[in-house]
Amino acid sequence: MEQHHGLRDHDGGREHPDEDHDGGSDLHAFVRSRQGELEGQLAEWVRVPGVLGVPEHAQDLLRSANWLAAAFRGVGFPTVEVLPTGESHAVYAEWCEAPGAPTVLVYSHHDVRAVKAENWEQTAPFEPVVRDGRLYGRGSSDAKGQVLAHLWSVRAHLHQRALTYGPQNPDALSLNAAKTQTLSHSNGVSTGSTTGAGSTTWAGSTAAPAVNLKYLVEGEEEGGSPHLAKLLEEQGNRLQADVVLFSDTLLWQEDHPAVCVSLRGMLSASLELFGPERDVHSGAVSGNAPNPAFELGRLLALLHDGEGRIAVPGFYDDVEPPPEDLRKALAELPFSEEDWLKRSESGAVTGEQGYTVLERLWLRPAVEVTSLIAGDPIGVSRAAVPAVASADLSFRTVPGQRVEKVAELLRQWVEATVGDSFGHTFSVDLETAQEAYRTPDHPAVSALVRAMGRGFQSASVGRMGNAGGGPAELLARTLDAPVLFFGTGLVEDHWHDSDESANLAVLVNGAVTLAGFWDELARME
Repeated sequence: MEQHHGLRDHDGGREHPDEDHDGGSDLHAFVRSRQGELEGQLAEWVRVPGVLGVPEHAQDLLRSANWLAAAFRGVGFPTVEVLPTGESHAVYAEWCEAPGAPTVLVYSHHDVRAVKAENWEQTAPFEPVVRDGRLYGRGSSDAKGQVLAHLWSVRAHLHQRALTYGPQNPDALSLNAAKTQTLSHSNGVSTGSTTGAGSTTWAGSTAAPAVNLKYLVEGEEEGGSPHLAKLLEEQGNRLQADVVLFSDTLLWQEDHPAVCVSLRGMLSASLELFGPERDVHSGAVSGNAPNPAFELGRLLALLHDGEGRIAVPGFYDDVEPPPEDLRKALAELPFSEEDWLKRSESGAVTGEQGYTVLERLWLRPAVEVTSLIAGDPIGVSRAAVPAVASADLSFRTVPGQRVEKVAELLRQWVEATVGDSFGHTFSVDLETAQEAYRTPDHPAVSALVRAMGRGFQSASVGRMGNAGGGPAELLARTLDAPVLFFGTGLVEDHWHDSDESANLAVLVNGAVTLAGFWDELARME
């Protein structure tokens, strides 16, 4: 497939989100009229508990991949494969029948986080329900809902093309029903004429997409994508694209869309401190024994200085100053502390002085303690001085920083800071570490802005970042293509937490956005 890395925007970079020259109203009508099918598919997929990292769910990860493969075939994708990756499976789908048009690779994931079922109140984690415009269930937003928004975007796009070109240009109807019926794959999934909940096979009556579409939906993202680099290396030739669209991110607000243009990096670390040779009754040694819980608390307190900055020497040496135009764009987003605390349920605003809440979220480094254990955290206390205290840490990096250098700085700081009375181990997980990424200036960004304006029926589209991590830099570096971001999640969707849910209206608007984006890209050179 000929690549077009010099994509140019026919509109000269203009951004007029309120224009409707691609039939945005018709796209909305189409998707809304079939919202019940979308809900049914999402509910069916959520019932597949593809939890990563839990051995008893290993087969469910394969079932989840097979479900998605069948859904791609149901839309009409002529090439669909399920690819083994480590302890899970990825799904690859391709529909490239637009010679000379741009090629897009969409990245997302189908694996989900582990659950604490006892904390769920709306429903059991894998028993989806719809309430007040939301579908509750693990993976509904992160990221199965986002993937289904893509599938419905292709359906809407094909529907629009069939209306536009079908009667006048029969040659545009490039696929036939027989082609879809005969598609098969060695994993044994039946293609049939239906897939999901009440969905129908579309290939028999639609043109091919106006752009070349490739999808890579992996099954190890929740574990840091440890085998993605190998998969990209093995499948590198077929994954080549002009643009990568990363769909595992959040939106700012339901009624105020913003294009995500950056992603922070991620580095996980574990710190163990050792005091007595074994847990010792506090009444026998209290006042003399080295208590690793106190020492761990001291070290964690020393991670920040009085201004909320990470107090590891050299940590900020390579941090690039946030672009002023991006800081200005973030300042223009509608924000109030009251609204943020209500939606995030974070309780209070803390962090690095001299930066706004949104700048701290998206433009500045951070560190969080994600696990803290010492003594008897559950059950009856033994009133003993613990022999071990441990903490898991999550560092978020920004452009300019490299995770390997950050890891070495942290090792040096721990060695120099731990008290002489304590032993320790400190480990960093470089296998799943991810570098920060910022989308370069590219005409496809303006195309996405226009599509989002129509998809969300908004006269303005802002700019934002993503506070979490992801393999965007790996994709950009390996495939030599710019990475754009578009997701349908919201902070109130409770990713990784109990009562995760997807806003169904946002999924509809997301599908319309993406359908319009394919049209926008098709008009680019």
